[in-house]
Amino acid sequence: CTLDSEVALRVGGDFFFDPQPGDSPVNLVLIAGGVGINPLFSILLHIADLHGYQEGKGNRHKLGTAKLYYSAKTTSELLFKKNILGLMKAFPGKITCCFHVTQQRSQICKELQPHVTGK
Repeated sequence: CTLDSEVALRVGGDFFFDPQPGDSPVNLVLIAGGVGINPLFSILLHIADLHGYQEGKGNRHKLGTAKLYYSAKTTSELLFKKNILGLMKAFPGKITCCFHVTQQRSQICKELQPHVTGK
């Protein structure tokens, strides 16, 4: 987004991401905290499947980017972090993530360091 961009937010409830062939591409910003990552991780997996299918078979889905902002107290509480890093590696520039930790006292592992902000 840029300054003055219009965005839509949705908090709680039933939500999903199911783009149809021919839909205009959208860029997603997903925000999660703690165990709230569960439904958003499913959305990321679906996006990865569509990107993989698109690259392998040339389907008609037009996909934008997906950026995940995910916060927890410590890196040990970041669920699916290795899976998320794998998705970022498999689809560079298409799936990105910024982890935020609020109470980390120990050193953050090198693999996560480039993607972690916070204390």
